[in-house]
Amino acid sequence: MFSQTAFRRRCTPWVLATGILLLMSGCSEPPKPSTLERIQKEGVLRVVTRNSPATYFQDRNGETGFEYELVKRFAEDLGVELKIETADNLDELFSRLSQPDGPVLAAAGLVGSEGRKRQARFSHSYLQVTPQIIYRDGQTRPSRPEDLLGKRILVLKGSSHAEQLESLKARLPGLQFEVSDAVEVVDLLRMVDEGQIDLTLVDSNELAMNQVYFSKVRVGFDLSDPSSLGWALASGDDNSLLEKTNAFLDKVEQNGTLQRLKDRYYGHVDVLGYVGAYTFAKHLQQRLPRYEGFFRQAAQAHGIDWRLLAAMGYQESLWQPDAISKTGVRGLMMLTQRTAQAMAVSNRLDAKQSITGGAKYLAQIQEQLPAEIVEPDRTWFALAAYNIGNGHLEDARRLTEAEGLNPNKWLDVKQILPRLSQKQWYSKTRHGYARGGEPVHFVANIRRYYDILTWVNLPQLEGSQLAESSLHVPGIDKAGNEKPLPQL
Repeated sequence: MFSQTAFRRRCTPWVLATGILLLMSGCSEPPKPSTLERIQKEGVLRVVTRNSPATYFQDRNGETGFEYELVKRFAEDLGVELKIETADNLDELFSRLSQPDGPVLAAAGLVGSEGRKRQARFSHSYLQVTPQIIYRDGQTRPSRPEDLLGKRILVLKGSSHAEQLESLKARLPGLQFEVSDAVEVVDLLRMVDEGQIDLTLVDSNELAMNQVYFSKVRVGFDLSDPSSLGWALASGDDNSLLEKTNAFLDKVEQNGTLQRLKDRYYGHVDVLGYVGAYTFAKHLQQRLPRYEGFFRQAAQAHGIDWRLLAAMGYQESLWQPDAISKTGVRGLMMLTQRTAQAMAVSNRLDAKQSITGGAKYLAQIQEQLPAEIVEPDRTWFALAAYNIGNGHLEDARRLTEAEGLNPNKWLDVKQILPRLSQKQWYSKTRHGYARGGEPVHFVANIRRYYDILTWVNLPQLEGSQLAESSLHVPGIDKAGNEKPLPQL
C-alpha cells in the first residue's frame, strides 16, 4: 500500500497535466464570426457594382440605378450603412469579390451562368432577362444564329454573352466575335447605331432602358431563353449572408417592392421631349394661364425671366402640377425630395410651391457657377446643371478643356456632354457615368419653348426689357423683318 507521501508524488504530475489542459481549453479562441455577424458588427455592407445606367450611377437626384436602389433596401433591411464600390470591368468585379478583405456582395446585373457559378455563389433571381441580338435599322435583319457568320460582332469581355457566343462556336466554327473591357452596354448600342459594328448582344432590360436614345437600333432575335439575374457572393461554406440575401429578395418579391422598382426603371418610356408646336400651342391656351401668375411672381423674386421659368416647367412636366417621373421627381418643376427640402418646399405637388422652389434652385445654381461663365451661356449652363447636376457638368467642362475647346462656352461643352455616357470618357471623370445627351436636349428644348413664349408675349413686353435680354433672338427685328431662328 502506498504512503500518503508516495500517493502525492504519483498524483501531482497528473493533476498538473489536467490543470494545464483545462487552462488551455479555457484560453482557446472564440469561434470566428460569420459574414453576416461581421457586417452587423461593423455596421457596413460593402457592395461592388458596375457604373452603368442599369446598375449604378449618379444623376441630379444623387446615387441611383436599379441595382443600387435594390441593394440599398437590403442594407436598410440589415440595419447597416451601404458602401458602394465600382469595378472598371466584369473580370475586376469578380476578382474583388474573391478577395478576403474585399466587398461581400456583387450587385451588377449578373446572369448566373455556368462559368460564373464556378467563380461565385448566386442568390435567388430577382429579374428575368433575355439575351438579344442587336442590329442596325436598314441592314438585313438577322433571324437565326447562322446569320451571325461574317458579321462584325462586339460584346463585353467577361460577360455571359461572351460565354454564349463561345459556346455557339461549337456548332458554328466559322463564328467570329470580339470582346472588350473598354466599353459598356451603352457604348455597344451606340456603335451599332452609328454602324461601327454590325451586331452586338445585350440583355433585354438594358436595351429597354437605352433604346430610346438610339433611333436605329433594332432587335434581330432572342439568342436563348430568358436568364436569371442574381447577386453574387464569394465562394465558401459560410452561407449566413446568402441565406439573408435570399430571404430579402423573396420578401421584396412578395410585398411588391421589386415590381415597383421594375416598373420605375423598365416599365415606362420617357415622353417629356419636344412634343411639337401644335401641342405646345394648345397647352399655351389651356394650361399656362392657370400658372402664369406663379411664374411671374417667382421669377421676379429671383431675378429670372418668367418665360424662361415657364419654358422649364413645360419641359419638365408639360405644365402638370401632379406629374411624377419614373425616377421619383415630382411636380410642375420636377423637384427631387432633397431639392424640395433644401428649397423649403413642403408639397411638391402644389404648383405655386413647386414653381417657387424651381426658381430658387435655378438662381442658386446660376450663382454657384464659375465667374468666367458669362451670359447667355451662364443660363444654359445653369439649365444643364439643373438637369444633370453640377458635378457631371464640371466633368464635361474638364473634358471640353482637354479637347482644346472653351469650357465656358455652351456651344463647345454641349458637344462633349454626350461623352459622359461612354466608358472611355466617363472612366476618366470624377463623377462617372451620366446620361450626357439628356441635358443637351433639355437645354435645346427649353430654348425653343422660351423663344415661342417670347414671340407670343411680344405685345405685352416693354421694349427696353426685350432689347436688354441676351437669352434669345427675337423673331422680328427693329425694322419689322423676320429673323432666322437661333442656332441651338
